[in-house]
Amino acid sequence: MQLILSYYLKEKRLYLTRLMTPLSTQYPNRTIKRAERAGRCSPFNLSLFATMRQRSVPLSSIATEEAVQQQWTKGHLSELAAENALLWLIQVGILRRKVDGQGITDSFRLTPLGRQLLSKWQQQPLSEIPEPSLCDRISNASSRWLRLPI
Repeated sequence: MQLILSYYLKEKRLYLTRLMTPLSTQYPNRTIKRAERAGRCSPFNLSLFATMRQRSVPLSSIATEEAVQQQWTKGHLSELAAENALLWLIQVGILRRKVDGQGITDSFRLTPLGRQLLSKWQQQPLSEIPEPSLCDRISNASSRWLRLPI
């Protein structure tokens, strides 16, 4: 856990006032529900998100038969389909692209919101992402198609 020190300088002396722990980011309910719905409707399994929590995962690893064998995806995905699904998860706040010294890469990682959802899904009885309802699928598809903010 990272600690944040609060201090002030007085007469050329540094005074430590208190130790603080960073608070987890609070998201509006609408944001959490939209992200959770997008995660349920995505073609990815919990094991991919768990891997993305530990390390970045390149697109080329997700769009392979090996990804199906590792149970990262629900079925074989083309590179274009995988990228589109990943980009949607970026838009709703679950994922981010990894950045290196030369700029954005083709690898993906979880955001703090994605970590919150992963923790919630891992605490469920089967430790899986719940199946989306028909209403979830329709709502996610319309939001994705129209790129609605809600």
